Amino acid sequence: MQTFFTLEPEQQNTAVALGFFDGVHRGHRRVLGATAQARESGLLPVCLTFSESPKSVIRGTELPMLMTAADKLRALEEIGIEHVFFADFRSLMHLNARDFFKDVLVDTLRAKALFCGFNYRFGKHAAGEIKMLRALCDEFGLTLKVAPPELDQGEVVCSTLIKQLVSDGNVRRANALMGSRFGIAGEIRHGRQLGQRLGTPTINQLPDEGLISPKYGVYVSAVTLESGERFCGVTNVGVKPTVGGTTLLWETWMPRYHGGELYGRTADVRLIDFIREERKFESLEALKEEILKNAQTALKIYDGIK
Repeated sequence: MQTFFTLEPEQQNTAVALGFFDGVHRGHRRVLGATAQARESGLLPVCLTFSESPKSVIRGTELPMLMTAADKLRALEEIGIEHVFFADFRSLMHLNARDFFKDVLVDTLRAKALFCGFNYRFGKHAAGEIKMLRALCDEFGLTLKVAPPELDQGEVVCSTLIKQLVSDGNVRRANALMGSRFGIAGEIRHGRQLGQRLGTPTINQLPDEGLISPKYGVYVSAVTLESGERFCGVTNVGVKPTVGGTTLLWETWMPRYHGGELYGRTADVRLIDFIREERKFESLEALKEEILKNAQTALKIYDGIK
């Protein structure tokens, strides 16, 4: 898969998936999967997305994301997208709907087929809606496939719903709606060595900037190390109130890991299920007892679904 951060002219006819695709959830996957299948018709599967959230730009405030750009790219590649364009929304937001369609989709990307969700909007002030998109496709000879709403428990699957689930700690349902696990991948940092003293050594990671924060608490997680080894994790997301912490950290103990120190290396930590809320304990001994109890719960859940 190739990634572009400017709109480069395509050299062959394409099928283009349109959207921001934060979280690459089940609704997004219907759009992207259909786009990838267009390869069978001789069209190059392309995703046109943006480097910044259009909603963030328009509102003038940074909105939290469900996925990093790296995770989004990984998901798009797995689905079968071959070219991804991270366009600059600020440079395109003043184009009217017709100019965006002709200049960007037809002339630059050589689109012959478009794929989008039922609520897709385009052009200046989001004036372009599905009815206009259909008319433009008819005029320029493009095919259009619009994915209907994806429903779960009577609710439309969307990034806003999934963000609320993550904020509430309901990562199990959030993961089911995304089709992947919410989490972070990053460098393992030095901490206070508290876990080492308690006999439960942790890997400490700072969350990605711009990523939505899950509810503070303890989760069962799946941890993949640089070596490719995977372990059950007991991950605390929070500020460690028992020892007076103030910085948001992801701290993960891997009960079955008995290797050496991992400082400076990277780990991929994906949350599987919520165990309990973060709380302050009266003593370190009480904290250790709770951690061991949480580990039993985590291992049972992990072994049941890994």
